[in-house]
Amino acid sequence: MNVSAVTASLYEQYVSEMQQIADIRYSAAVLQWDQETYMPAGGADARSRQIATLSEIAHNRFITDSMGTLLKSLSERTDLNEEQQKNISLSLYDYQQQVRLPASHIRDLSEASSRAFHSWMDARRSNDFSLFQGSLETLVALKKVEADLLGYENHPYNALLNEYERGATTSLLDSVFSELQIPLKKLLEKIRQCEQVDDRFLKQYYAESDQWQFSLALLERMEFDMQSGRQDKAAHPFTINFSSKDVRITTRIDEQDISNMTWSTIHELGHAHYEQGLPAGQYGLPLGEYASLGIHESQSRLWENNIGRSMAWCEHFMPLFQQHFPSQLGEISASKFYRALNKVTPSLIRTEADELTYHFHVIIRYELEKELIGGQLNTKDIPDFWNQKYWEYLGIRVPDNRQGCLQDVHWSHGSFGYFPTYSLGSLYAAQFFHAAKGAVPDLEEQIRSGNFRDLLTWLNQSIHRHGRRFNSEELCKQLCGEGININYFMQYSTDKYRFIYGFQTEEGVL
Repeated sequence: MNVSAVTASLYEQYVSEMQQIADIRYSAAVLQWDQETYMPAGGADARSRQIATLSEIAHNRFITDSMGTLLKSLSERTDLNEEQQKNISLSLYDYQQQVRLPASHIRDLSEASSRAFHSWMDARRSNDFSLFQGSLETLVALKKVEADLLGYENHPYNALLNEYERGATTSLLDSVFSELQIPLKKLLEKIRQCEQVDDRFLKQYYAESDQWQFSLALLERMEFDMQSGRQDKAAHPFTINFSSKDVRITTRIDEQDISNMTWSTIHELGHAHYEQGLPAGQYGLPLGEYASLGIHESQSRLWENNIGRSMAWCEHFMPLFQQHFPSQLGEISASKFYRALNKVTPSLIRTEADELTYHFHVIIRYELEKELIGGQLNTKDIPDFWNQKYWEYLGIRVPDNRQGCLQDVHWSHGSFGYFPTYSLGSLYAAQFFHAAKGAVPDLEEQIRSGNFRDLLTWLNQSIHRHGRRFNSEELCKQLCGEGININYFMQYSTDKYRFIYGFQTEEGVL
């Protein structure tokens, strides 16, 4: 199809405007990254203002009448190619959503989030939820307003879910979580009846400097492009990018637990692989952005769990562990290491939870957020709600707020509706990994030999390069021939933990 001069000029104008807006947004992201890694505490107020100003400028640039006219005009052109049409349709959808939000709301939310992050840090240090409760209440009020501005059906939480996982609703999540809990509880009950594995050797003293050097070696072997990324330390591990050629990840180091750093590093590596695999030529445009947070999380969970907690991975990396930590791990076999790192036991911290109980951490947060945004729960009651649910779902008592409702950074960012994507991501990951094994028949042997290139290439071609071309379910159907299906995760989990714990099931499944 030949594109007319008029259409080419309009599209070029669109690309230029979108990329300038991206420049502003990514500049704000650089300030956010610095805020969470190196910025001195005294800079908090000024930094809140700076990020808010850039966020407001970017928002205002995007929702102008001229941008709306340009997008509408381009959406009516018949001589755009498929790629251009997709960018325009997605940008028009974004415009129609964002134009509902006044610039004042964006600024208020940005300022409140920056301040909340620092009050969250103070609250964690002091183990005092009340230090965070006021700023959290402000954020919740703003997100309720946002839900009303965006519009929703049935529940205000749906408007916020849609920002992270387009099309997701409380009815969908209620159904998925309800369906998942039944076989998950049966599997956990089987494990509880078995002799517990020994993971004490993971919880010795591991010097921070040694762990840091190990994490860098780990990233290099697992194909992280250091020319287009870097790693730093943060209170809560996260990944952020300023283009596909500048992707930053962070990790957290606990000198009394080697697993904390190792699998948070691999988790963030999965996110980074996705960002580094997005098409650089689509910078600032929808096809240069990730499909959804559920798909993003599928990449981190696939690398962290389906690969990083596999026997083949342990067999390859055990010599590297022993090289860096000879006194702690020198006599530990790959098989013993594999069992230890996959130990299943209820725990307090979501990011340190095993693959099975992890979903209950997410469900608790989902139920809490749904009631918070729906108006059935007040912020002051969060600690009691949290503690009650942890006893109900996991049978554990929460000793303090630092290990309870203050453990996650997400609420300080105003990220309500984010948590459910963690479970969706794990379910998608199992489904995608099943497809990857079909596409790369000797995948397990490749992992055992330390070759991750073929898998990463498959992920790049099957998922990363598409950007936002498909939503989560469309992408899943394209790769797997069906939408999200919990049976892949349950089969993977049953096979894995039957081997580790030695229990029997009928025909190999629960």
